Amino acid sequence: MIEALIDTLGDGRVLMIAGLAVGMLFGAAAQHSRFCLRAATIEVTEGGFGPRLAGWLVAFFTALLAVQGAIAAGYLDVSQSRQLAATGSLSGAIIGGLMFGCGMILARGCASRLLVLSATGNMRALVSGLILTLVAQASLRGALVPAREALSELWLVEGGDARNLLARLGLESGHAALLAAGALVLSLGLAFRRRVPLTRTIAAALVGVAVALGWITTYLIAQSSFDIIPIASITFTGPSTDTLMGLINNPELPLGFGVGLVPGVFAGSALAAIATREFRIQRFGPDTPMERYIIGAALMGFGSMLAGGCAVGAGMSGGAVFALTAWVALLFMWIGAMATQLVFVRIASAKGRVAA
Repeated sequence: MIEALIDTLGDGRVLMIAGLAVGMLFGAAAQHSRFCLRAATIEVTEGGFGPRLAGWLVAFFTALLAVQGAIAAGYLDVSQSRQLAATGSLSGAIIGGLMFGCGMILARGCASRLLVLSATGNMRALVSGLILTLVAQASLRGALVPAREALSELWLVEGGDARNLLARLGLESGHAALLAAGALVLSLGLAFRRRVPLTRTIAAALVGVAVALGWITTYLIAQSSFDIIPIASITFTGPSTDTLMGLINNPELPLGFGVGLVPGVFAGSALAAIATREFRIQRFGPDTPMERYIIGAALMGFGSMLAGGCAVGAGMSGGAVFALTAWVALLFMWIGAMATQLVFVRIASAKGRVAA
């Protein structure tokens, strides 16, 4: 079937359709489940394992289980993916992860959350997302390239087994799938104890399924094509910059998975918000200062390019294939976010004492 579609439509269009479909699933599921790494880190910082953390854990371990299960069953091979085969940067993962974690607290959402919120009428998220995308583009191909390269080259790790966390630990995909299954059961138990509505729990699991589908569909298309097609899954900074630049100055943007992904996520989340009557216009106000969002978005734009992806691109898509740099980046996103939230809590507490 895939061969017939490629013969009829071509590789690029088939990849774009796959990206659109996976993006719509992710967008609708992320909107309904309230999937958000920032919210999860805040709950942990405040000393509680709440519903937002439960939802994020369900999504994360569903992605791990589905991806590693597909690898163990022989339906997927990610050994040639960029996250594993190419040289990676541990310094970029650490510094970029810290910057991204700090930025998502300031901007009140990571890259994926900003895109989802933009589709629900949140103008703050839309402006922040555009700034994030512009800074990411400057970091990828513009004025910030020298800074990104200098920081990335501080600590490099070779591709292959050196970058494969499972290989380093001496584990197989089957072992990883079993561990992920156990963690998923515990996450579902936490969601039940925190009274997360069943539909939101299912939607969180579908977020993880969407990540797995990204890997599987691009792999199947690559296997059916005569051309070399890189396999990939959901990530937002790279595709967002390509989509924006295509709209601005490149009407002949090459079609691919990422080109369909971003509009797919936007459409999926918008449809979900309209269906549940959650679509409403939200603007900047006294309690939502624009400068805070701008700084946060800029930190995420540079940090994501330095870390090799955003909270979903590195954290979930890269984490699901057990790329070492992805797990390091995700760890430092948590550290950066929690440290920034603690600073805000202390500032608020100090202001409260002064006012009293």
